[in-house]
Amino acid sequence: MTDQTVDVLIIGAGASGAAMAWSLAETKMHIVCLEQGPLMNPLTYPSASMDWEQQAAGEMNTNPNVRSQPSDYPINEDESPIKIANFNAVGGGTVLYAGHFPRFHPSDFRVNSLDGVADDWPIDYAALAPFYAENERMTGVAGAPGDPAYPQDNATRVPPLPLGQSGEVLAKGFNKLGWHWWPSDTAIITEEYDGRAPCINLGACGTGCAQGAKGSSDVTYWPHALRAGVELRTRCRVREITVGDDGMATGAIYYDGDGKEQRINAHVVIMACNGVGTPRLLLNSKSAQFPDGLANSSGLVGKNLMFHPYAMIQGVFDEELDGYMGPHKAIRSQEFYETDADRGFVRGYTLEIQRGMAPVRTAMTGLRHKRIRWGEDHHDDYRRMFKRMTGMVAVCEDLPEAHNQVTLDPVLKDSDGIPAPKITYTVSDNSKRMMDHAVGKATEILKAAGATDVISEAPLMWGGWHLMGTARMGKNSETSVVNEWGRSHDVKNLFIVDGSIFTTSAGVNPTNTIQALALYVADQMKSRLATLFD
Repeated sequence: MTDQTVDVLIIGAGASGAAMAWSLAETKMHIVCLEQGPLMNPLTYPSASMDWEQQAAGEMNTNPNVRSQPSDYPINEDESPIKIANFNAVGGGTVLYAGHFPRFHPSDFRVNSLDGVADDWPIDYAALAPFYAENERMTGVAGAPGDPAYPQDNATRVPPLPLGQSGEVLAKGFNKLGWHWWPSDTAIITEEYDGRAPCINLGACGTGCAQGAKGSSDVTYWPHALRAGVELRTRCRVREITVGDDGMATGAIYYDGDGKEQRINAHVVIMACNGVGTPRLLLNSKSAQFPDGLANSSGLVGKNLMFHPYAMIQGVFDEELDGYMGPHKAIRSQEFYETDADRGFVRGYTLEIQRGMAPVRTAMTGLRHKRIRWGEDHHDDYRRMFKRMTGMVAVCEDLPEAHNQVTLDPVLKDSDGIPAPKITYTVSDNSKRMMDHAVGKATEILKAAGATDVISEAPLMWGGWHLMGTARMGKNSETSVVNEWGRSHDVKNLFIVDGSIFTTSAGVNPTNTIQALALYVADQMKSRLATLFD
């Protein structure tokens, strides 16, 4: 075990850890980031291979229990209808995400004041707006300004992704119904940007972008952070955060790539491990001062897990479309985003329009929904679906509920003997009514666009992409884990910057907000450097 003392220790090199490392680098402090996964080589991504769908079902699956790579840890998800999706590597989940990159709405920070549910955030949209803009500049976002669903923004955008045949067909459906749609803000560049090449429509975005056009944080923030002097250590799995007699964090104990136990000391510890990894590590960091887990005097570490229950709605068309080639997300609709009491639920959802399905997924979907039969009609059935399907998913706001939680499994452990997380989650009645509404409205859109058949699934079993709320932000130490700038109420030199600090989930993909929050917290820390180590 080797002792070393650094100024700042960041745990996790994904979306938030990368943004935090880059922002703090200008202070010239000694910053070390520990990441339990490797630095990926884009040339090895499935998107560079013909068998990318097979790899996506196995070693590059979004679910760690299926993937079972050395950098993964098992997750007990038996008590959840929605399974966890994450990725352990430099870049984290952004390596496999689709790149949809919206902001929250101003209303998302005030759901209690507006709708009488959950809690208001301790910050508002205006506080995050400059950090959204900074994050979008660093990431590279394709889109079109002027979306009427949002306030006027200060975003830097490259030209939007082409709608393609799928987008054009569905846009006509929206237009017939008079409903909102807009080109998606997507972290996939359409022209050269910051030394990266533009999208070439490989169509396998969810397995890692071999082109480098997708704004995963390993190709956006990390090159800049490393050039600025941040030290990145890969294949380092943290077992616990250590504390001193005064209750302050002193660093961490971790296992290196050879399985050897190491210790690193730090004046400040920043957690960026996602909404499952962060509570897992906090709960594993028990001590005499913190018998219930670190920073857990409120009892809320691991509680209020939010996923975004997804509904998928696909239409089958007579004419051949452009299939799966191209980025997944072309347009979005927020026609049903804000609360309308007549709908029978509070809050709302975003409809994200998708391109068609790839060959294997088309077959599996058709078989699962009994649209493709075995026997002599099998190939004809398949031909009626392949390149003739397109549709959308509904990203439904998930309200925080304390019984939805991450705890430690009493038996399951990872390869280093560290207790694994257990997920306990149920879909709320509000979310069920929201998904039903989304399926109904999406069906109307598809039929207006000319679909002859509609297939839907809700919730998507493998849709646990968005992990939020398990170390929530707030001003009251009894009802939150960190304060309004990410600092632990209990441990003054411990910060959290990932999706676990979300007070509510909104109805959009969270990555842009996760990174904007990390930049905001970094800015708050830099403004308080004189007292940061107190």
